[in-house]
Amino acid sequence: MAKIRTGIIALALAALTPTLAPAQVIDGIAAVVNDELVTTYELDREYQTLQKEQERLPASEKMGLRSAALNRLIDKKLIDQKARELDVKVLDDEVKAAIEDVKKQNRMNQEQLVQALAAQGIGYEDYRRQLREQLERLRLMSQEVRSKIQVGEQEVQEYYNANLARYGAIEQFRARHIFFKVDKKGGAAELAKAEARAGEVLKEARSGKDFVELAKKYSDDPAAAKDGGDLGTFKRSDMLAEIGDTVAAMKPGEVSNLVLSQAGLHIIKLEEKSQGQAKPLAEVKGDIEELLFKKKADERFAQWLKDLRTSVAVDIR
Repeated sequence: MAKIRTGIIALALAALTPTLAPAQVIDGIAAVVNDELVTTYELDREYQTLQKEQERLPASEKMGLRSAALNRLIDKKLIDQKARELDVKVLDDEVKAAIEDVKKQNRMNQEQLVQALAAQGIGYEDYRRQLREQLERLRLMSQEVRSKIQVGEQEVQEYYNANLARYGAIEQFRARHIFFKVDKKGGAAELAKAEARAGEVLKEARSGKDFVELAKKYSDDPAAAKDGGDLGTFKRSDMLAEIGDTVAAMKPGEVSNLVLSQAGLHIIKLEEKSQGQAKPLAEVKGDIEELLFKKKADERFAQWLKDLRTSVAVDIR
């Protein structure tokens, strides 16, 4: 029998949130799934759980939560029924190991766990039963979905090539600028004056004159007298947004239009654009495989559940 990774479910259960309701008088039927009832009481509890899970979402994204809660309960019923059909079993030792994992994750001893469960109205034996059922669902998923998924070497390579920035290959720029200070107290008149002055210098820069000498002559940045307006090598996020966005759209050797920032006006010349070195594929291969595996597993599980729904009798009341 395949070993269940109890650490995964321990994280999911860390909050010790009940998934099953205690015995109640049935006050209504929300749905019938292969002759098994989903009660309105269960639906109310699931709806409340879903509300808590999504309480930080904007109101526009909370529409249809009750319908989503009902669908989630129906899916659980279907999965549990399939687990019984395929005789999926979880041993007592595995349940015990999962509980120990929960206690470790929450830094609790047995007494503290029991108290935390009691505070939420859950008896310890009910919790064991819930946990066993969830472990059975995990085993079923592993058997029916995860065991049938593979991630190939070519898929990993293609993902790596398409997402180099995620692994450190961030674009870098080397540029110079000519800066024109704008006195904010002068209002529109002061800005217009600076724009007129900068516009004349821009014409010279685009006519082919030495940008370094123009920066030394005209820039209001005192350092320009020595470094010719050198901004050094930087990433887009290192600079003011107006400058970063401008150089990102330029080609090496190109001179920008006038760029207005909170500091003043800039004329920018992009001298070099390069790609930072990404982490080697061997170093991130495991992370990529896990990411692609999860994506495939989610997609395959959604399809598996959809197919399961079409093959059984579901009556929503």
